[in-house]
Amino acid sequence: MSKKNKNKITKNLINNFILWTLIIVISITMLNYFDLSKKSRNIPYSTFLELLNDNSLNRNISKAVITGNDLVADCDPGCVLSGYDEPIKVFNVVLPNITIDKVDEWNQMLGSNVQIEIRKNSPSAMDYLFQFSPWLLIIAFWFFIMRRMQGGGGQGGIFSFAKSKARIISPDKPKVMFKDVAGCEEAKTELQEIVGFLKSPKKYSSIGAKIPRGALLLGPPGTGKTLLAKAVSGEAKVPFFTISGAEFVEMFVGVGASRVRDLFDQAKKNSPSIIFIDEIDAVGRHRGAGLGGGHDEREQTLNQILVEMDGFDTKSNVILLAATNRPDVLDKALLRPGRFDRQIVVDTPDLAGREAILKIHTRKVPLSKDVNLKTIAKGTPGLAGADLENLVNESALLAARNNKKTISMVDFENAKDKVMMGIERKSMVLTPSDKKIIAYHEAGHALVAYHTKGADPVHKITIIPRGQALGITAQIPEIERFNYSKTYMLGRLNILMGGRCAEKLIFHDTTTGAGNDIEVATNIARKMVCDWGMSDKIGPLKFGKKDEEVFLGKELSQQKNYSEEKSILIDSEISSLVKNAESEADDILSKFRYQLDDIAHELLEKETISGDRMRAIIESDDFRLSSEPINKKSETATSRRRKNKP
Repeated sequence: MSKKNKNKITKNLINNFILWTLIIVISITMLNYFDLSKKSRNIPYSTFLELLNDNSLNRNISKAVITGNDLVADCDPGCVLSGYDEPIKVFNVVLPNITIDKVDEWNQMLGSNVQIEIRKNSPSAMDYLFQFSPWLLIIAFWFFIMRRMQGGGGQGGIFSFAKSKARIISPDKPKVMFKDVAGCEEAKTELQEIVGFLKSPKKYSSIGAKIPRGALLLGPPGTGKTLLAKAVSGEAKVPFFTISGAEFVEMFVGVGASRVRDLFDQAKKNSPSIIFIDEIDAVGRHRGAGLGGGHDEREQTLNQILVEMDGFDTKSNVILLAATNRPDVLDKALLRPGRFDRQIVVDTPDLAGREAILKIHTRKVPLSKDVNLKTIAKGTPGLAGADLENLVNESALLAARNNKKTISMVDFENAKDKVMMGIERKSMVLTPSDKKIIAYHEAGHALVAYHTKGADPVHKITIIPRGQALGITAQIPEIERFNYSKTYMLGRLNILMGGRCAEKLIFHDTTTGAGNDIEVATNIARKMVCDWGMSDKIGPLKFGKKDEEVFLGKELSQQKNYSEEKSILIDSEISSLVKNAESEADDILSKFRYQLDDIAHELLEKETISGDRMRAIIESDDFRLSSEPINKKSETATSRRRKNKP
């Protein structure tokens, strides 16, 4: 039996002993003070003498127990005492200091038929237990509370708050390996050197090479930073200490620094080892950014981390891995060489990475023959590893809901729509007029996207409410985009304004449904003018300086570093970009009005159509409207459809 198991068994025995002691003490105390089997009455000595001397009173004493100056008498069926309404079965009387200590003398007083027992006035063990039971109860309760506060002698108690809360994963447990991680090949290559050093440190030290003291994993949430750290530990087969940055800081001053020291001490005792701090920005933010530049508890914790990473002890084989999605708020001293020597970017995976991730997550699920993981990967741009894992799980849930034995491509498509566009809100009942407005709104987006050069192709159009949207036009890029041209951004503005323009063209009115489109278009136009230098009138200038002296974080406000005249010009350019986009979208919809009617009527009939179906409607000369045109303008446009066909 291991030492850890022995300690656990001993701890359980102590806790059980304390619990049973409490139960016994409480039971004895209850029996002592609440004896329900006998209801004795205390009577004065004068009443007792009256009972003995007055022959008119009925005394039926059957038994008497005398202990010192205490007399307890049993009456059968009951003794009648003056001043009491009912006969008393048991009474207790305190005798004066008399010297009657013989049974014969008591028989003369009480009667020869009374069973008399004289006990010595020496307390027994039970008497002591009765007497001290309240104190024993208090002591046992206090001891129990102390054990609870100390966490049973382990970590987590109030007296061990200065100890590290890191969870250790021993090398003999099943581990995550590099083969279980995909979509971040460059990061895996960078971490291979750390694994090699932990396996054979002499190989590097023999030629004077120094292994990085720490590696910082940067990237959006869900890209696999924590999984990579576990894979490093699994490949190196060394102890792995994991802790969150928020677990260092407590309400007590100095606790964070103490926990850092304890964490590194544990890691050094088990070296070579790995320490992984998740969300390190919780304690690694810029120093001096507190209110008034104060030296708060978080800064003490950060200072201790800096000392431990690059202090006098530089020979310890302890490597620190950390993860964050906010590298911009970290202190510069934390990022310098000698501490976090390497900053490894773990970004969202590309097409090949997404396919590899899907292969990993579908290893243990039954797939139908029609499932093509490459097609699924093409249709999920921008999704991280956690999103793809959720996609596989959602498709499995949908298949199980439909009592299927395997997961088909239809399940993946439905799960993809649910993950990327939101859950269908079938309970929301729309009126026919609302449906018609939404259908033309989404048809406007799709038609402008089709006729805009360089725009991402339309993947699906739906007028079924999903998430917070009443309708969605989903576009999926054909290639991975990492840089966007001015032409592409202007096309995005045109597509965003297409829904509002369709409402104005058909119904001669606008609705609140275009609110989000207007907000997104305004933000894009502002960045084009103020950040990306895409305005011909203003030129390649950057406007607005972010404030870096902020109480919490690094970005909270933005300084206005330009004049009022320039501000007016910026507002004018932003307005001009959005209005020009509205005009472009209106021209496209007016020119291809018949196509707008065809797409809208198809949506009203089927509620959801694919991008291929939309393109078939636009490119087919034989397609006809499924219902009557809304007005004469629509009928005129339909009659001219062949003439305007591109």
